[in-house]
Amino acid sequence: MNEKEKYLGEFEQMVLLAIARLKQDAYGATIRQLLAETIQRDVSIGALYTTLDRLEKKGLLTSMLGESTSERGGRAKKYFNVTADGLQALKRSKDALTNLWQGLSFQLKGDFFG
Repeated sequence: MNEKEKYLGEFEQMVLLAIARLKQDAYGATIRQLLAETIQRDVSIGALYTTLDRLEKKGLLTSMLGESTSERGGRAKKYFNVTADGLQALKRSKDALTNLWQGLSFQLKGDFFG
């Protein structure tokens, strides 16, 4: 993994965390639903799949096709799984944010956040 790939964007973190939470049930629709429920963010399926593709190219997740189903017109679901590198990237992001938040003793309301 090169230097730039070591850091995750906010949405990349959310997608990887959603996949980790969903475990074997992580495919486009369930990932999108979990994000909508937990962070109240309506994500377009196109934006989600663009991010999933980018994360897979970085080696942070893998995908596999499930069985074809008649309810989906014979199409198979594409399932996703976070790799060990993906888990390490999430841990790095969490540690970096934790370190940055340390020492801040203000309330989240008030002048600091306008």
